[in-house]
Amino acid sequence: MTELRVAVSRLRRQLAAYPAELPDRPIAEEELAALAAMTVGGVPETDRLHRSLLLLAGAIGSVSALAQGLTRVRAAVELFGERRRGAMDGGASG
Repeated sequence: MTELRVAVSRLRRQLAAYPAELPDRPIAEEELAALAAMTVGGVPETDRLHRSLLLLAGAIGSVSALAQGLTRVRAAVELFGERRRGAMDGGASG
């Protein structure tokens, strides 16, 4: 849980400091706030974690200055286990 809390906090600070206008900034801020709330309310629901991660990736995934922070959030989310096999990799089975 600590890894997720730290990663989310760091990405929130990076996003707040990012000077350029981002059309989907409100979405990213909302999902980061949701992730932060999940870290204080016990064990988060895995599906909800993945949903937030997908929304974040869509909102800020193309911003290279935020890529490392997003990668850290993704790694922290993955510590909670895979959702349904193939849901994050386009449906490939393995």
